[in-house]
Amino acid sequence: MLLRSAGACCAMLLLATQAAAPVRAQDVPGIEICTVEKTMERRTSCLQSNVDFLQKTIGKLTLDHQQKLDAANRQIDALKTTIAGLQKTLGDLQAAQTKLADDVKKKQDAPPPKDAK
Repeated sequence: MLLRSAGACCAMLLLATQAAAPVRAQDVPGIEICTVEKTMERRTSCLQSNVDFLQKTIGKLTLDHQQKLDAANRQIDALKTTIAGLQKTLGDLQAAQTKLADDVKKKQDAPPPKDAK
């Protein structure tokens, strides 16, 4: 019972502090329609706000895409290194297979050993 009343008290205190705080309008950044502004100063300010928003957006996208390109280039370099290693291993295996095939062929072409009595 004590826990319930303590929880309810905390919840009410939280609500009371939020209700006492003044509510401020937040300017959400984005493209605004500037043709509704009547004065030239307000229209210019609106257009400048749009330009700033677009420049920030382009900057963020440029940075994001550059990071993705850098990551892709690092991955490509790692894959190239892996391919070079695999090609070397393949070459070694092919050389070993050729050598083994030659050894088997030499054994088959050699006359059978004579038994000593």
